[in-house]
Amino acid sequence: MRVILAEDSVLLREGLSRLLVEEGHEVVDAVGDGAALLDTVAVHTPDVVVADVRMPPHHTDEGLRAALEIRRRWPGIGVLVLSQYVEKRYAADLLAADGGGIGYLLKDRVAQVEEFLDALERVGGGGAAFDPEVVRQLVARTTHADPVSRLTEREREVLDQMAQGHTNASIAGHLHISQSAVEKHVNAIFDKLELARTGGYSRRVLAVLRYLES
Repeated sequence: MRVILAEDSVLLREGLSRLLVEEGHEVVDAVGDGAALLDTVAVHTPDVVVADVRMPPHHTDEGLRAALEIRRRWPGIGVLVLSQYVEKRYAADLLAADGGGIGYLLKDRVAQVEEFLDALERVGGGGAAFDPEVVRQLVARTTHADPVSRLTEREREVLDQMAQGHTNASIAGHLHISQSAVEKHVNAIFDKLELARTGGYSRRVLAVLRYLES
C-alpha cells in the first residue's frame, strides 16, 4: 500500500517508516504536523494515512482534525489514527464517519508489530480497526437505560470484537466458537439494539456507537 505518515516524534516517525518499507509498503511521505498532512495528501493521494492525534503547533487535536478533513475530502483514503490516550469524542467522530477504512489505535499497540500491521491492512482494505481499550471505554459510557444492557455476556464479547472491526470468521477464531454461532449472536445483537436492516458496515460498527454515547 501507499502510505503517508503524520507524526511529530521523529524517532517514531522514522521507526514506522522503516517498518512499513520492510513489510513491502511504500511510504510516499512522512510529515510532522496536520497542515503538512493535508498538503501532502492532496499531492500524493495515498491508500492509507497513519496520523497522530496531537501534533504541532498546539499539540491538541491537529492530527485528528486533519484526519477527519481527509475523510470528508477523500473518502476513499483509509485513515488510521494513533493516540497516547483514549479520546472518546474523537473515536466517536471517526465511527460516525460514513464508509469504512477507519481505525483508532493507542500508541502502545504500535509496539505490537503484528497487531499494528494487521490493523493497517484492515483499514487499507476498507475495514475497521479499533483498539480494544478504546472499545471498552466507549462501552463503559453506557447507562442502565442503554439497550446494550440487554446483551448477554457472550453477546457483549461479540460486540466488542465487532467494534474493533473483526469479521465473523475472525471473531469465531478469537472466541473459539463456530462461525454459525457468531452469526446467531450478531443477529441477536442487532435485534436487541433495534438496528434497522440497512446492511453492511453501518450495522456492524457505526450504528452501534449511537447506542454507546451518553
